[in-house]
Amino acid sequence: MPPDSTLTARELAIMKVVWDTPGATVRDVHAVLNRTRPVAYTTVMTLMNILEHKGYLRRRKIDRAYVYRATRPRKQVLRALVRDFVDRVFDGVAQPLRVHLVEEQPISAEERRELQRLIDALEDQ
Repeated sequence: MPPDSTLTARELAIMKVVWDTPGATVRDVHAVLNRTRPVAYTTVMTLMNILEHKGYLRRRKIDRAYVYRATRPRKQVLRALVRDFVDRVFDGVAQPLRVHLVEEQPISAEERRELQRLIDALEDQ
């Protein structure tokens, strides 16, 4: 992902709605975002156009409205965002981030089991 195509917080909020609502219109996204904080319809429309230009969304006209779909899966985009964060904040080394996360927030028994499952799967490879 080119550096200029990194998602802003507002763009990511829109992407989350589109991932959860395939075939979303600007009106759909606007309605969901307005539940948590007021945002202008035109702002949502502008941001969705930017996301289309960046290649994150594709739109198709159905009747009188544009219907948007994500062009990249959530997991792929989140992986790229995390990688960008680790590169910028931790100079590309993820270990300090892992340590920070464990130190800052206790890990539940369920999370420990899931982490152990992932570690075991890596060791089996």
